[in-house]
Amino acid sequence: MAQAIIQVEHLNLAYKDIRAVQDVSFCVKPGEILAVIGQNGSGKTSAVECVEGLRRPDSGLIRVFGKDPWTRRCEVYKEMGVQLQEAEYPLKIKVEEQCRLFASFYDRPADWNLLLTQLGLDGKRKCLVHKLSGGEKQRLSILLSLIGRPKLLILDELTTGLDPEVRQNMWAGFETIRENGVAIVMVSHYLDEVEALADKILYLEKGKQQFFGTQKGFREYAKSRMPQEERNDNYSLEKLYLMIAPKTTGLTMEGIL
Repeated sequence: MAQAIIQVEHLNLAYKDIRAVQDVSFCVKPGEILAVIGQNGSGKTSAVECVEGLRRPDSGLIRVFGKDPWTRRCEVYKEMGVQLQEAEYPLKIKVEEQCRLFASFYDRPADWNLLLTQLGLDGKRKCLVHKLSGGEKQRLSILLSLIGRPKLLILDELTTGLDPEVRQNMWAGFETIRENGVAIVMVSHYLDEVEALADKILYLEKGKQQFFGTQKGFREYAKSRMPQEERNDNYSLEKLYLMIAPKTTGLTMEGIL
């Protein structure tokens, strides 16, 4: 049995009086895609930032490639690629300059010229990064996360700002990546994306782990939280999620008219 690339046991993290992550445990093996889902404020980003070594947990065990990502961050980063939902780049840097800079960080970087073509950015290589559209910046962020030939990819809102065709192509690309043994952790609000890609799901509510397991297991878990008369085997993953997630106040016309 393959050793887990990520092992998290009883993770806890608080910001003063706010318990952001409470007793969360999960693992990710080579070639697996884990989707971390939950509403805004559920602790998704905080948990993933602990895995990335960006935050020190209050308690619990985290191992990435068998190492503590907080104390051995530089070693872990040699084999980890991270794509952020929002990233800041130098104001006057061009796309190809940014790619060349990232490639210089690694002993054996991927062919970023090929990645530019595959991600539809070849025609933007001379463009200043800050002048790219939102979707183009997203694709560049994904490209940069791949330059180091990572064994672990962490993706935050993978396809935000991308049109449907590009999203589908991106899904196919990450299926190929995982087939080569790369583990992927994706934080996503798009449940169609989760349904298309994820092997495992980690579902959080208000910092607490509600479920960790397979997609099939999540469907059974969701149905167990629903009244018998509302259960339906044909529901999409998104429909099931919406039926069990804590309800939020919708938009009303009060105060507008």
